[in-house]
Amino acid sequence: MNGSTEQSPGHPTRQTVSKNKRSVRMFLILWIIIIAIGVFAAYSYSNYLKQQMVVEMKTYTNEQLTAVKQEYQLQIEDVAAEIAAIQEQVNTFNELLTFTKDNAGNTSDNSNQLYTELREVKKQLDTLQKKMDLLK
Repeated sequence: MNGSTEQSPGHPTRQTVSKNKRSVRMFLILWIIIIAIGVFAAYSYSNYLKQQMVVEMKTYTNEQLTAVKQEYQLQIEDVAAEIAAIQEQVNTFNELLTFTKDNAGNTSDNSNQLYTELREVKKQLDTLQKKMDLLK
């Protein structure tokens, strides 16, 4: 037996060492690839969740804006109705004022003709009341 051709089982040869180094390198490269894929997947998923959240927030915001617009429209309609009612009252008062000005003659002092007539009616009512008391 020739000692130079036989290999001792206790010492690894260059081929075995290089195969072990390749295996370790492949293992490390595989782990780096797996970690990179995991990081990419986490990043992609977080972007997906972010976009979903943005879409939900837009939808919620649009619903809230629509509700506020509807409430605002109702308030505007209520105010418009109140303004119309007040305008009718103003028109009525203007007609009454025009009526009193038209009925005011040269003999009156341009005061409220209706108030003057009301005072005269009250005087006549008091006079009638006194006559009723006398008749009793």
